[in-house]
Amino acid sequence: MTATDSRPASHFRPGSRTGRILIILHQETSSAGRVGQLLSLMGYAADIRRPVLGDPLPQSLDQHAGVVVFGGPMSANDPDEGIRRETRFMDVVLKSGKPYLGICLGAQILVNHLGGRVAGRDDGAVEIGWYGLEATASGKQMMDWPPMVYQFHREGFDLPRGAELLATAEAYPNQAFRYGDNAWAIQFHAELTLAMMHRWAVRGAHRFVLPGAQQGHAHLAGRLVYDAALLAWLKQFLDRIFPADPVRP
Repeated sequence: MTATDSRPASHFRPGSRTGRILIILHQETSSAGRVGQLLSLMGYAADIRRPVLGDPLPQSLDQHAGVVVFGGPMSANDPDEGIRRETRFMDVVLKSGKPYLGICLGAQILVNHLGGRVAGRDDGAVEIGWYGLEATASGKQMMDWPPMVYQFHREGFDLPRGAELLATAEAYPNQAFRYGDNAWAIQFHAELTLAMMHRWAVRGAHRFVLPGAQQGHAHLAGRLVYDAALLAWLKQFLDRIFPADPVRP
């Protein structure tokens, strides 16, 4: 993990954070992006693994402070053994009580484990680009949410039983939820650095023909307008779900 900039991590709540965060990625060239950078500023080390490429998953989280599962081009419904192992691993995560954050595919894997449905829209519409976000009453009580978020997905998910919806949108209503005290899931992407967005806009250009998708120039133009609020939200969100131990005199 590398720092986002040279400023101290003073925007995080006082306290201490130590240990390793288990980072699960789904491609050889994937990056933890700004989530990884911010977790590093918070004091965490990264344990990066790619189960779909054969990396093992721990049998417990005794040696980890939390878990983040990122997105990927595959579906949570795929029969790939790596995806199946990640889905089974959710049982270890939830029983541990350690913080969990699922982003896009990571959210959908959690939904599958909880018995929810992961699927695309019947009309084939996708969210690829910048789209509006609306916090629910529970979400607003928790924190301020960005009005626009960056999306890159063809499937969404039903809200699992027992989950608390935090944010919604028009095309895919379930955008963020909390399950229990330690598990959080978001459909959208706040982790992209500018370099990552350029790569996605180039390598994912074949998907811009899908219904509802925005063209690549709109992805980059939207970043100039909407990204500052999205990054500010991400800092507060990570500070909330990966709490610091209190400062002791």
